Parts: sequence; structure tokens; C-alpha cells
Amino acid sequence: MFLRQKPSSAPVSDAPAPQNQGDSAFGRLTIDLGAVASNHDIFRHQIGAKCDIAGVVKANAYGTGLAPIAQTLFAKGSRRFFVATPDEGFALRQILPLAEIAVLGGGLPYNTDAFIDAHIEPVLNSLYDIALWRDAARKRDKTLPAIIHLDTGMNRLGLSADEGETLINDPALLRGLDVIIVMSHFACADEKYHPLTDTQYERFRKFATHFPRAKKSLANSSGIFRSKDFHYDMVRPGMATYGLNPTPEAKNPMNPVVKLEARILQVRHVKSGDTIGYSATHTFKGAGLTATVALGYADGFHRAHSGKANVFWQGVACPLVGRVSMDLVTVDISNLKGQLPQPGDWFEVLGPHQNADQLAEVAGTIGYEVLTNLGPRYQRIYLSNN
Repeated sequence: MFLRQKPSSAPVSDAPAPQNQGDSAFGRLTIDLGAVASNHDIFRHQIGAKCDIAGVVKANAYGTGLAPIAQTLFAKGSRRFFVATPDEGFALRQILPLAEIAVLGGGLPYNTDAFIDAHIEPVLNSLYDIALWRDAARKRDKTLPAIIHLDTGMNRLGLSADEGETLINDPALLRGLDVIIVMSHFACADEKYHPLTDTQYERFRKFATHFPRAKKSLANSSGIFRSKDFHYDMVRPGMATYGLNPTPEAKNPMNPVVKLEARILQVRHVKSGDTIGYSATHTFKGAGLTATVALGYADGFHRAHSGKANVFWQGVACPLVGRVSMDLVTVDISNLKGQLPQPGDWFEVLGPHQNADQLAEVAGTIGYEVLTNLGPRYQRIYLSNN
């Protein structure tokens, strides 16, 4: 038990973490693979038995670890996987030799031969991409599988409406290619009543009818929960796989996947008038007690959380005071009762009392950004799904 002493600016304790509290890591990230598998089951319940569930594992599986997540999803029956970059595709091929892999960003022409040799498909986002892939088929004297992406309203990647019309009217543009998937991507499905969602669906429906042999894929995480009409042959859940809420207006239907804890390095008394951290942005109006925690923007904990976010001690919210720095944050623990945190103890950053969506909201961002910024310094612990 930590005993409160007379307020002082000197450190209460600089003792190193006890040896029985784990290894030398200052941050501990626990990823529940069983929750990932259970989330896959939730998707299956939503879409039925005939629709495929693709694994979206871009950005190191949303910061949680490519290999264990991909292997978990493959074991659950996913055979098609989507990544963002060629390098991600090549890395995934080493992990899943039998998976079907597509690169959402394309990656032609520089990776054409490597794609073919590794049996990886670039998503074809323009007539230019289609021409490059068609030329590769001709040079190899073989038919290549093709995934056509139609932009239906996102205005990022994908064939424009005019390019889509050109493709429909000129079948020769697909000579040597076997269109195995036609896809698009929702822009606003996380907003329940956004009119663009139905507009995108209708645009995709009309385009997809021209490719009767290809699988159709439209629904992302939120789209899965909006309408069965959006499911088609294959859904592509991303964020919801990792526990983020695909229906922000309602209770999260997904299981939490990530728990993040940060180690306390020092506990100290502060006096009235003392300031905290860079630029002295917080001034104590009375005597208090603080904990300095090994967590900072080098770990992916955003500077925008400065003076806004909470961490949790035995379920009690403890506010951050002062600015988030590269490696450290300071937490006000003046109001804690009972057993007080000590150097070497752990604060909950993400877990039962605060999920990634909630932490993100404090900083004016989204849960995706919290997860994909999870830093490499954390000790990663994977809970088995067996």
C-alpha cells in the first residue's frame, strides 16, 4: 500500500519495476484471437452460409499483427484476403501459401511479374491498369484472373462511371483476362441513413449485371449490418473484425479484440502552482499526486489526447494532465482511494473500460487511427482462439 506523505516536489519512488511483473517492456498489448474468430462468426450469422467472408488484413492487420490474424481468419474459412500494398501481399503470401490475395492499391506496372509469380492479383482500378494486366497476360500467353473495382461514389480508386461504360461497351479490353471479382466500396455506410449508400448500391448493381460469372463484393464492415442486399457473393469486413463498432448509432455488436496497458514509471507529489510537461499547459490548483506513465506519441498514442483522455486504474478513470510527449504521459491520481498505483504497475489504456472508438472520440479521430498506430515497442501477447 502506498502511503500519502507530506506534499513534496521530490519523487515518491524511482524503484524499478518488480521482476515478477513481466519482461522489460513498458507497454503491453494483448490481442484476443478468440475474439477475432468470434467476430467472424458474427459476420457469418449476418450474411448466411452462401456468402464468402474475405479477410481484410492491410496495415499489419489494423495494427494487431498480420500473421496471427491472417492465420486465424484462414482457419475460420476465409480464403480471399485483401491488403493495401504489394509488399503486404508478398508478406502475406509467405504466411498463407494457399490463400487468394488481392492488392487494393493495384501496384502495376512495377510488380507485374512478381504478382504473377506469387499468384497475387492487383485490383484493377482504371482502364490503364486493365491494359497493363491484359498486356501481361499476352506476354505470358496465359489467362490472368482480374478483379475490377468500380468507383461508385468514393472518388478515390476505381473505374470512373465513364471508364465503366467504356469497359462494358468494348469486351476486347478484357481479352486474356478472366474477371473473377467485381467490387466497389461504400463511402458512408457507417452513417445509417446516408443517401449515398443506396446510390452506390444502385450504381454497382447496374454495372455488376454485365459480369454474370464474376463474384460481386460491395459490403464493408458497416455494409454487412445495413442490408442483406449489400452482401452479394463476398463481404469485406475490416474494422469490425478488430472490434470497432460498424454501427456507431447503436451498441457495438462486435467482441473486443485489443487490450493495451502502459507501465507506471514514477509516482510523485505536486504542490499548488506546479505545472506539468512541455509548455506547462496544466497548472495544479492544489496539492496533488501524479503518475508518470510510459506511453507517448512514439507508441501511437496521439498528442491530440493531451489533457483530454483518461486511463484506468482498477476501473477508475484517471485524467491525463499536460501534454503527451514522445515517450511519456502524466496522469492525475489525486482522487484515487484505496490501493494506489505504484511504479511497475499498469494502467489500462484500452480494455473493458475504454475501447478504441471511445479513446479516438476524445481526440476527434476514429478507432481505425488508434489501432493502426499501435507502436512496435509494445510487448504483444496473443490469446489463443482454441
